[in-house]
Amino acid sequence: MYEYTVTLSFDDEAQKWYAQNDEIPVILEDSSLETLISRVKLAVPEMLEINNLPKTDIYLAFKMEPQAVVA
Repeated sequence: MYEYTVTLSFDDEAQKWYAQNDEIPVILEDSSLETLISRVKLAVPEMLEINNLPKTDIYLAFKMEPQAVVA
């Protein structure tokens, strides 16, 4: 099984969510976290194929990047 961790982060200024993985490689943005995750799940198999990486038996782990708190 091939496991890829996709990092999710939110840009307060742009009001956008970002998903990134450098191994695949993929970087996407969306205003909705749920939509972004769905888009990642659709894009990953295509990006794996384009980059000649195995596209079967894959597991995507989503990791939320900690948000900075401004006081």
